[in-house]
Amino acid sequence: MQLCALPLNPTTAPTLVSKLLVTLWNQSNVLSSSPDVGTLGLLWVLEKFPWISYSDLWTLGGVCAIQEMQGPTIPWRPGRQDRDVAMCTPDGRLPDGAKEQKHLRAIFGRMGFDDREIVALSGAHALGRCHADRSGFEGPWSFSPTVMSNDYYRLLLGEKWNFRKWNGPKQYQDVGSKSLMMLPTDMALIQDKDFKKHVERYAKDDQAFFSEFRDVMVKLLELGVPFTSKEEDRMTLAPSS
Repeated sequence: MQLCALPLNPTTAPTLVSKLLVTLWNQSNVLSSSPDVGTLGLLWVLEKFPWISYSDLWTLGGVCAIQEMQGPTIPWRPGRQDRDVAMCTPDGRLPDGAKEQKHLRAIFGRMGFDDREIVALSGAHALGRCHADRSGFEGPWSFSPTVMSNDYYRLLLGEKWNFRKWNGPKQYQDVGSKSLMMLPTDMALIQDKDFKKHVERYAKDDQAFFSEFRDVMVKLLELGVPFTSKEEDRMTLAPSS
């Protein structure tokens, strides 16, 4: 069952997307009071702008969120189609934060990502935090979880990490402030020499991180999509300020 059959025309997309984003930003104060801002916000936008698929809207929202949190500008194009849940891949194919480098390579390697790209994608952990009632893990990776930066790599290398003593799953805690956390998959990036060289490079050069993160995000968001548009049809969106 097709959930959204209205395609987004690349020739009119910039104007339509601009209108969509302005509307969403104007509603940000209302949406911020919601217990699940992202999901409810996107559902609200989808009702108002039915010409965009939910899949395109979700990826567009991610691109915009990264930019608004001072991250790189990520080229984006429409073309994803929503499908019935029966068409989805089975659960258990996403990375498990409790595992190690062999698991990371198995999960991402299956999708065509190499070591450098795995480390670059992991840099998204500069943003947000874990919630015990959702993943079981608890805490932020950085001191500024609403700002995209290379702090994730700097903290991995610069802080001392011990296992956290608590009733939750195995995770690490920084020795200094005891307010930050790292997952076993995060620590694997500095325990594996082939991963670590990229961690060290990104920790020293935030522009290299931004550039390579941008490219691998484009690859991730377009993975397996049967686009009818060309790569040169990708658009970049101006930040709100």
